[in-house]
Amino acid sequence: MKTAKPCPECGQKNLFVTTTKSGGGYGPMLLPGLGGFFADLPTFEVVVCADCGLTRFFASAKACGKLPTAKKWSRS
Repeated sequence: MKTAKPCPECGQKNLFVTTTKSGGGYGPMLLPGLGGFFADLPTFEVVVCADCGLTRFFASAKACGKLPTAKKWSRS
């Protein structure tokens, strides 16, 4: 996490962070087309506010960099 900004829900800074892969096993692929095959799955930084429980997922910079040329993504 680059900077510990306050939680947008409750305004507190009691935030916890981890990194996790965006899919695999029996779950859905949440960032399709932005990684390689199995070993190079794109990642999320997950931030949870310990006060209100708001949970946010941020795609890695590497995954975001692939968005402009990824076939499974389009601008809204």
